[in-house]
Amino acid sequence: MKKLKLLVINGPNLNMLGVREPDIYGSKTYADLCEYVRGAGRELGAECELFQSNHEGELVTKIQEALGVFDGIVINPAAYTHTSVAILDALKAVALPAVEVHLSKVSDREAFRQVSYAGLACLRTVAGLGFEGYREAVRILAEALR
Repeated sequence: MKKLKLLVINGPNLNMLGVREPDIYGSKTYADLCEYVRGAGRELGAECELFQSNHEGELVTKIQEALGVFDGIVINPAAYTHTSVAILDALKAVALPAVEVHLSKVSDREAFRQVSYAGLACLRTVAGLGFEGYREAVRILAEALR
């Protein structure tokens, strides 16, 4: 069976995991998340490349560069979830299967967090499972791609 190549994109402030609002996001770091995602990928037959940026344009460019290189995308657009038509358009342009993931249960949070532009271009959204949400997103993509 062919090993899947997945791009895992993380948006602004995820580099601050372990420091930023630990009551919402937990005490584990971004490095812990990267290690967790790579391990989950291996278990599910996927190679996961991770990318994080606080800059919208860099996220858009990385999505565009995924075309012809990756089989699918796991994306946590973070705050750009609720504001970025550019990320939505990039996901639609490359037309790779994508799953949106959020560490927190955004549906239980502020009203402005209830809109997800990126989610409009994704197969599913996984939210509120912490790091485990990334494993679930990889599983969903692997199942959809096989």
